[in-house]
Amino acid sequence: MTGSSDRPAAPAGGNGSPASRDLRDAATGPLAQRLSPKYLEQHCLLPLDIAPDGSVRIATGRPLDATVVDELRLTFEKPITLIDAQAAEIEAAILSAQSDSGSETLDLEAVEVGASDGEGEALDDLRALASRAPVIKLVNLMLLEALEHRASDVHVESTTDGLRVRQRIDGVLHDVATHPRQYQAAVISRLKIMANLNIAERRVPQDGRVRLRLSDRELDVRVSTLPTVHGEGVVLRILDRAMGIRDLGALGMDGDTERRFSRLIQRPNGIILVTGPTGSGKTTTLYAALRRINTSAVKIITVEDPVEYQVEGLTQIPVNPRAGRTFASALRSILRHDPDVIMVGEMRDRETAEIAIQAALTGHLVFSTLHTNDAPGGVTRLLDMGVEPYLVAATVQGILAQRLVRTICPECKVPYRPNAEENRRAEAAGFGKGMRRFRSGGGCGYCAHTGYRGRAGVYELMVMTEGLRSAVARGATLDQLRHDAEVAGMVPLERAAWAKAAEGETTIAEALRIASEETAG
Repeated sequence: MTGSSDRPAAPAGGNGSPASRDLRDAATGPLAQRLSPKYLEQHCLLPLDIAPDGSVRIATGRPLDATVVDELRLTFEKPITLIDAQAAEIEAAILSAQSDSGSETLDLEAVEVGASDGEGEALDDLRALASRAPVIKLVNLMLLEALEHRASDVHVESTTDGLRVRQRIDGVLHDVATHPRQYQAAVISRLKIMANLNIAERRVPQDGRVRLRLSDRELDVRVSTLPTVHGEGVVLRILDRAMGIRDLGALGMDGDTERRFSRLIQRPNGIILVTGPTGSGKTTTLYAALRRINTSAVKIITVEDPVEYQVEGLTQIPVNPRAGRTFASALRSILRHDPDVIMVGEMRDRETAEIAIQAALTGHLVFSTLHTNDAPGGVTRLLDMGVEPYLVAATVQGILAQRLVRTICPECKVPYRPNAEENRRAEAAGFGKGMRRFRSGGGCGYCAHTGYRGRAGVYELMVMTEGLRSAVARGATLDQLRHDAEVAGMVPLERAAWAKAAEGETTIAEALRIASEETAG
């Protein structure tokens, strides 16, 4: 007998898992008919076929107890071989088989995706369909799997073949399931109903939000829909409230950067900027900084789009352009509420930047973000907005640029021997042979066979010295600012990434990715 520990391993979205069509065929096959639908659902399994060695191959969405394996062996009177599969695909195959057999009366094709908005009866059918137990169960399972896999986003995409589901785990998208096209309208409508969106409107994008509890954990889910050629696509951004606000010391900063940044955020006034591309963890860093200085003696007000984490002790204001509440208008109002610290989600235009600078000049500490490739680039971005160089020099206290790298799974971490080119790049970054402890991930169940689990920040901190202020005021070029900042102690992002690789926290591939982004910038 083959136990659950011997199952063939397959990465998330990899080719080792049974295909969706194979699972749907298996759900109506003779082997599955020997087990009740309730048993299949309860244990999240599907018998596939009889292997050449005479064993029955069983697709499972989660580990099986030895008792269940014994029951299967006795039922089929053959050895059992367990095959990893996606739980959502197994569930969809079981539901589809029930629908086809009539055991669950689901007329999934009653409403066409392209139904016009004026057909009230069709919309009523769609609303009823989205509220049926199997559809609710499928959507809940989709969210549960995302939670178990630590996914930050779930992409539900309408395609010619059906409904494609992908999860973004540690910044990388993975295929997890493909559901038959007949589920498309019901699943998407269910997601829209949960977010209180208009299911009749399929021509324009919509945004909503839902708060729910799954597995005793509270989630905030931002729901965004988008019309596409084959129907609507939906992206779910998952914010796990149980995770809370991370401490500054848990973000991955090296000791020196953390000490310098901690001193920076204790200053009584000025502007502190965090820069980087979308999804690089800027908001997480800002919240960690606010958590460090959040006391009853300090009044902190934030203006965000949207408010991602609700924090006790902070006054948080969401941007609402339709109501005329922009970053700039909200910032003006904030200044009349006697704040000590202000956090502006993003400096998007000259007006917002100028108000933030005036706030800094009048004794406030202002935090904000910019989209730039590195720390010195934050200065040039403000200048490009039209802010006077002397005002930037007078108010900016420091700029922190950051990226996220995937960290190696601790359960399958193994030594890694770099090739000649990788050795050359490591030495060019300042890491000789005696400074290297390169590692990689072999892939295991703990990391979904990716070799990575979790992410850590890579940081480049430019603290404004008198020399840098003078350089900014006289209009120094970006290259001159970068050179002066490194002389003053700034560690470039590329070197910081190589440091994490040399310490065995991340892989050389991740360090090279950061280096290529820097070169492209």
